[in-house]
Amino acid sequence: MPALILPTERLGLSFAEAVREFLAEGRGGPDDRTLLGDLIREAGHPDDTDQWIARVLDFEHRLTTDPPANFVPATTYWWTDDDMYLGRINLRHRLNASLSETGGHIGYDIRPTARRQGHATAMLAAVLPHAAAIGIDKALLTCGVQNIASRKVIEANGGVLEDERGGRLRYRVPTAP
Repeated sequence: MPALILPTERLGLSFAEAVREFLAEGRGGPDDRTLLGDLIREAGHPDDTDQWIARVLDFEHRLTTDPPANFVPATTYWWTDDDMYLGRINLRHRLNASLSETGGHIGYDIRPTARRQGHATAMLAAVLPHAAAIGIDKALLTCGVQNIASRKVIEANGGVLEDERGGRLRYRVPTAP
């Protein structure tokens, strides 16, 4: 049964396989302004797996303990099923001006081969109690107007459309029942 865990070296090979899938669909380039894109650019290509995994874990750890400039403290969880990496979700502990407009409290990615199986919906549901535990009552989540899949994930978790800004839909999602 899938579960949220903190990033771990144990799943490094599976995560590397997922990153190769993301790279194959064009993620990680200079125009990919997502957190996954930042991670791919910083850690590099997952060819030298051991050193690459160390760079990935360092990046994920620094998001919580010492975030880079223009980042806010955040916790990244991996969505896994036994030894299979399925996705990642980033819970931002607070918002800055940019995240208040376009990023929100939570961002997530599901590896391409695990999509359309309900993982994003379940992963978001699993992280909401963690958001409540750090004092977020109604998490802000955003997605592109054309991103029907994310809209469905957010709405399935109780998301209420707040407004649209700059081509992005902004939802509030309750973190507690």
